Amino acid sequence: MMLKTRHKMAAAAAIAGAVALGMAAPAAAEIQSLKIKAVGTWSNLTNYYDFEKPFYSGDMTKASGGKIQTQINPITELGLKGWEVMRLLKLGVFDVAHGVYGYVASEDPALEGVDLSGASADFKQAREVVKAYEPVIRKRFNKVFNAHYLGTFRWPSQFIWCNQPINKVTDLKDKKIRVYSTTLGDFVEGVGGTSVTIAFAEVVPALQKGVADCGITGSMPAFQAKWHEVITHAMVMPVGAGLGFVAMSNKLWNTLNKETQAFIQKQYDDLTDRQWANAEKEDQEALNCLSGSGPCSKGTPGSVKLTQPSASDVKERERVLRDFVLKKWAARCSAECIKDWNATAAKVVGVKAVK
Repeated sequence: MMLKTRHKMAAAAAIAGAVALGMAAPAAAEIQSLKIKAVGTWSNLTNYYDFEKPFYSGDMTKASGGKIQTQINPITELGLKGWEVMRLLKLGVFDVAHGVYGYVASEDPALEGVDLSGASADFKQAREVVKAYEPVIRKRFNKVFNAHYLGTFRWPSQFIWCNQPINKVTDLKDKKIRVYSTTLGDFVEGVGGTSVTIAFAEVVPALQKGVADCGITGSMPAFQAKWHEVITHAMVMPVGAGLGFVAMSNKLWNTLNKETQAFIQKQYDDLTDRQWANAEKEDQEALNCLSGSGPCSKGTPGSVKLTQPSASDVKERERVLRDFVLKKWAARCSAECIKDWNATAAKVVGVKAVK
């Protein structure tokens, strides 16, 4: 009896394996041949040279058995601004765009909702907000840019870096602080500072010349751009998640069969998962490198004083989110936008937007 049972189990396993192989083979065979032209992020930062460039330089082509040929150029090489990438995608200049929500939110304020300043306290909460808000992102990309949303990736945490002592959030009052998005500007206003918009490449001289007292960017980008040579202090409290996106033009996406769409989506899911994991790892090493407080494999460490937020600093961040960031965002967003956020991201953050 036991022998018969074993034979039946072996036969069932063999049949299941054959079915699985039979299902997988046609799917692989039915991947369409195509070329993808992409625009990437900044060539001097990790997300490009460790992830985007290798992905388009061979990873996708190899995974597709040579059927999908790819090409990518970073915005720095093309001389583009961050807010231009989705306009050019819509015009058909590129098939795929990698960008930052904060830069393209000027085209659609609803996209700010995934990364409102002060809304996410850590990596876990940021990813939960993304998961909740993805249906809204998908809808807005389709409507505004005629694009298919492929995923959200993460930069290291966005901190405030200053060239003078900062021991608590209230010390930011009257400081000129570099921002790169409207929502970060709202946060700065909420703490009593003055926001100044400065291109990333121009921040170091701006800090040297007094055009800005502080600047907001990710931990590793701050080190890679040598901010530690002109700053002295930092408040290690995230004021933004530093979220980026990947999107494909519907002009290409809608020509693909289901097997090709599923294959491509899986490749981008894997890519963005790796970027999230790396960003969290980079945060700690970047803080080590900036402050000289631990192992640093990226270059000569700095000596920036890092201040951890106190309970009162966290309460101040929550107050600014509630009284400034959400209210100002709601004022420039539509009623539909507010309704969508309250039905999704607000359930994770714990605060609703009110116009």
